[in-house]
Amino acid sequence: MITTDAVVGSPCWIDLGAPDVRAAVEFYGTVFGWEFEGLDEDGEYGVFRLDGRRVAGIGPLTEENARSAWMIYFSTTDADAAARTVRELGGTVRREPFDVDGRARLAQFTDPLGAEFAVWQAGTDRGLEVVDEPGALNWIELYTSHVAAAKEFYFELFGWSMEDMPLPGSGGAYALLTPAGGNQEHTHGGMMQVSSEYLDLAEGLPYWHPVFAVRECDATVSRVTSHGGGIQLGPENAENVGRMAVCLDRSGADFVVLESTNE
Repeated sequence: MITTDAVVGSPCWIDLGAPDVRAAVEFYGTVFGWEFEGLDEDGEYGVFRLDGRRVAGIGPLTEENARSAWMIYFSTTDADAAARTVRELGGTVRREPFDVDGRARLAQFTDPLGAEFAVWQAGTDRGLEVVDEPGALNWIELYTSHVAAAKEFYFELFGWSMEDMPLPGSGGAYALLTPAGGNQEHTHGGMMQVSSEYLDLAEGLPYWHPVFAVRECDATVSRVTSHGGGIQLGPENAENVGRMAVCLDRSGADFVVLESTNE
């Protein structure tokens, strides 16, 4: 599960790049009950809150030809060192480390296979204020074209421990990701190798996506579809996990909703 402990290498923030911020605000407000707080005069940059606590950020797309997508930020103690390591490992620094009003130092990267992600070096701000409850982030996933290469890259960058869990049938393995020095309660996500058709959303490139906890998967899916979103997969039951669906918002940004068996 995700925590707010800011363990190095664990997810600590997410934000959405949207072609139409106001439409996205309306969509996610309806689907998850999020409230929007604008941080600029135009209301183009801001944060989503759940019961007053920050659950995500949102802003307009800034890169040419970029697709609407959720960005995962991982906690680091040194964003500049992370940028150097990404380059040494064959990745790309899409945005050099920069400061945000003393709150944090951020940088955005692409791994050697093409998956985009970011790092967050906390200043006065540690990122997410609510996780692992309905309407909030509780897991992340990487769909990749070469899981062995992805494992090597992220191990060298973050020191994650990774444990393979067999998938049902002949579906290969799902690698569970835990930050260095973390215990089982800090296991924050998974990665899996998928065939090319599963990567069509990102034009054949690997990608990360968030998983949000919900009380009722089917009811959430109904809100997604009735307010202009779509469904890639599900709803379906995953043994010992819960009922889940892979969803798309109005602009095609993907996310997963999960009604846990532990709820």
